[in-house]
Amino acid sequence: MKRSTSSLFLFMLLSLSMVGCSGDSGQETGASVADQFCGPALARVDSFMATFADREWDEERYGGMAVVGTVADLRGMVPAAAYDVGSSQHQQYVNLMTLVEFDEDLQPSPYLARSWEFSEDLTELTFHLRDDVYWHDGQLTTAEDVAFTYRTVIDPESFFFNPGWFQPYLAGDEAVEVVDEFTVKFRFQPHADVLETWRSVAIIPEHLLGAVPTGELATHPFSAACPVGNGPFRFVSRSPGESWTFEANPAFPEELGGRPYLDRYVYRYVPDNTTLLAELLTGGVDVYVQMLPNQAQTARENPDLEVWSLPYPAIFFIAWNSRVPELSDPRVRRALTLGMNRRQLIEGVQLGGATLLNGTLPPVHWAFDPSLGDSLPYDPEQARSLLDEAGWTDGDGDGVRENADGDPLEIDLVFNQNDERVQVAEILRVQLQAISVEVRPMVMEFGAYATLIQSPERDFEAAFVTFETGFRIDDRDLFHSEGVDGPSAFSGTMDPEIDRYLDTLQL
Repeated sequence: MKRSTSSLFLFMLLSLSMVGCSGDSGQETGASVADQFCGPALARVDSFMATFADREWDEERYGGMAVVGTVADLRGMVPAAAYDVGSSQHQQYVNLMTLVEFDEDLQPSPYLARSWEFSEDLTELTFHLRDDVYWHDGQLTTAEDVAFTYRTVIDPESFFFNPGWFQPYLAGDEAVEVVDEFTVKFRFQPHADVLETWRSVAIIPEHLLGAVPTGELATHPFSAACPVGNGPFRFVSRSPGESWTFEANPAFPEELGGRPYLDRYVYRYVPDNTTLLAELLTGGVDVYVQMLPNQAQTARENPDLEVWSLPYPAIFFIAWNSRVPELSDPRVRRALTLGMNRRQLIEGVQLGGATLLNGTLPPVHWAFDPSLGDSLPYDPEQARSLLDEAGWTDGDGDGVRENADGDPLEIDLVFNQNDERVQVAEILRVQLQAISVEVRPMVMEFGAYATLIQSPERDFEAAFVTFETGFRIDDRDLFHSEGVDGPSAFSGTMDPEIDRYLDTLQL
């Protein structure tokens, strides 16, 4: 039997000429507040779980622990506050539940919602919830929780990553109606992939969070100190900056698979890829998620390991912050893209395991157009010409361009600790040096990095960003003027022509 498994996920490499703006809360939650909330909340969870203590489980099928390692920490279990990919996945599949899920054929399937129906004119969607899903503290999950979740994620004070998903919904309370305890209705303008939204948004408990101001959810202890979910695994503990521990939920409905086979699931944050590989090889972790391509080659040679290579619907790009004077001119941003040999990056760092993009559609999406891959080719000569035209020249011959005021074209590139990103940043530094632009790579701890690029101040010049896409593609949150202060508006794009396209061409 193989001792460990290792998963290798591929990413799509994308470089966009972008512009930049805001979004964050920034309030501290004291230890006393956490104690006052978490103590009673977790005591109620323990009390409810104790009612299942006498139930016996087949030892041949149930038991054991799986430890998963990755280089990115989780930020929390509230979709309106924790917006990274890892946190979202744990909200959807581990600690919380979504209304629907997708089956193996990628078709909507009942989950928290037992069934649903659309009105004939496609302006209403009614969900009928299961009546046997309990929060881990013993409270039933009801339509009030669904309505509360909706009102929370559309709140302007929310840090929900994709508020554009709800742009077609009617304004205010007209959009949602609690019909009865287990029935909720939504109203909106007809639009594509309505159910995709509710596959992605995890429902949160109104009875625990209803009195918490939306803007404080990011720092409320529920999110990262004691989340009380309703999903297949209940929260047990967290060691900040190290790990999260979850245990099987014995109350999970049998019709949905019942209690998970694993007794315990541990998520470990190991920020260094080399260390993480060592942990895998020595048994410190059972699964290494997003293994680097060169590491996968080593892992395949180990008879005790399996490497799974799967397409990953995410884009990896540089966000150029146009609020910074040096990057406010679109000619400069375009020149930087043209000065990067992105195909060399794919071959040298990803070993060919990624696709060159010039848009936000990954190759797995039905609307992906491979012919656009060469629309922004590597062209250092044109890059130099654009920079000259924009008034950036190397007048003193020191190898770095300056503007008319003598300010050098120096760009700090921020990213979280990741061996692959370090390699990419160093290669880009050398490539852009060839067009007389100085790039200074700056490695940051994941939490600090995530806060920086989404804070209201947007105090960065350029940043590596990985953005996971869904089946519904809506770039309003990335590029629409109305979303310029949202958490996804890394570059602050404000262009009426782009707005017009985004309003009419949603996929």
